[in-house]
Amino acid sequence: MFRLTKAAADQILSTAEVQGDEPTLRIAAKIDDDGELVYGMGFDEEREQDLALDCEGVKVLISPRSQQLLSGTTLDFVELRPGEFQFVFDHPNSAPGCAPAGGGCSSCGRGGTCK
Repeated sequence: MFRLTKAAADQILSTAEVQGDEPTLRIAAKIDDDGELVYGMGFDEEREQDLALDCEGVKVLISPRSQQLLSGTTLDFVELRPGEFQFVFDHPNSAPGCAPAGGGCSSCGRGGTCK
């Protein structure tokens, strides 16, 4: 199951409000040519075969191709350095401290359950 922390949800909801978008976020993952897990995300509309989850008030969409790769992943919004915040993907099979494209990952493991 994919998870979203309250900090990440709050940032997504805030950004959606400023941009005038619905808080419907597509999360994607793929394995690049080097075998690294790469993440992507952005506001989008729901498609027929998407998995739709309610995560802390954010509708999260995951395509069938990304579902297995995102299983067990937590998306957080953390302060990396004073005043520098970033979305961070924590995947159970990634090494702590890695920084794949589209985000990073950490060993925090926190997250709200999505339904």
